[in-house]
Amino acid sequence: MATSISNSPQPLSWSDRLFRISVMDRYLFSELLVPFLFGVGIFTALGVSLGNLFYLVNQVIDKGLPITDAMQVMLLNIPQFIAYSFPTSALLSALLTFSRLSSDSELVALKSCGVTVYRMIIPVMVFCVLLTGLLFLFNENLVPAANYRAKTTLNRALDRADRNFREEDILYQEFDKVLRPNGREGEMMSRLFYAKEFDGQQMRGLTILDFSRGELSQIISAKTAVWDPETSVWNFQDGTIYAVSPDGSFRNIIKFKQQTLQIPRGPLDLATESRDYGEMNIAQSLDYLDVMKQSGDVDKIRELEVRIQQKYALPFTCIAFGLVGAALGAQLRRTGRATAFAVSIVLLFAYYLIAFLTGAIAQVGVIPPSFGAWFPNLFAFSAGLFLLYRASR
Repeated sequence: MATSISNSPQPLSWSDRLFRISVMDRYLFSELLVPFLFGVGIFTALGVSLGNLFYLVNQVIDKGLPITDAMQVMLLNIPQFIAYSFPTSALLSALLTFSRLSSDSELVALKSCGVTVYRMIIPVMVFCVLLTGLLFLFNENLVPAANYRAKTTLNRALDRADRNFREEDILYQEFDKVLRPNGREGEMMSRLFYAKEFDGQQMRGLTILDFSRGELSQIISAKTAVWDPETSVWNFQDGTIYAVSPDGSFRNIIKFKQQTLQIPRGPLDLATESRDYGEMNIAQSLDYLDVMKQSGDVDKIRELEVRIQQKYALPFTCIAFGLVGAALGAQLRRTGRATAFAVSIVLLFAYYLIAFLTGAIAQVGVIPPSFGAWFPNLFAFSAGLFLLYRASR
């Protein structure tokens, strides 16, 4: 007796049905890509025109900036505006795609086939996650270097003496790890370095307080000091070493013409750091933060902490904006590019207004830097979930 073999397909699990790439997924991806590229082009062109072109034209006319250098600076600034355009283009892309699907009754057709709005949103989220990773790589590897190259090119072309260093009041604190009486490891200031002036080559008017033995043990005063990169020491000239007793009196005074001291080059790093926030990636910003923590400048430290968190948060704006755009577009009908563009501008303005306010509040210490940087994303994502819930009803 022949045995019949059933060729009926096995039912897919809910995870396979949810995450498999279907015809609908490929269709939505293709629908999202074109308006996204349109948005990147239009928002980048708008950013270059408003934020860079008029300034460069003015420099060409008034300051005699060569046109070739102006073109080079403009091209080097384009990556920054492309990065800024990613989140807004994700919003515009999702808004245009889902409003068109809604106006053409394609959303109704998909719902009649049993496809929920939550399932339709998955391709948008995958698309935006890819954009997030791409934007993160873009911001880390290309934008800071291009911004720094643009600044140096402009300064060179205008023959401006760009001082890549702090000129006065360089304060550096060195800390050592110690074991506290409670058994926990902590930090104790071992040396305080102060220079009154710095001309880019040498420090002037130096005072160093040495606390490496647990209390003030010596004071070093010198007219000038230069860092020697070959031997990794500081060369001090025309100074005095005051040995301090435990009771605070001077037990010995030594004058010198030249003296070498093995002090870290941290004061030089602090004085010569010339890059702005937009010219450093996250790794460089974290290194600079370590240097700034030695300076004791609380305001600068807090500002840099906020900027670093904003660098982390910016790429994830693509996900929040994509969710808002898709959920809002599913409720709009017959939305053309002009209307979608206007809605995107309004939402973008609202987002960056919130980001500016929360960032400013974080910089004054009212809220933590991480909360100040991430709150706009959390707010946009929450708004997107609410709109998605309304669209699914």
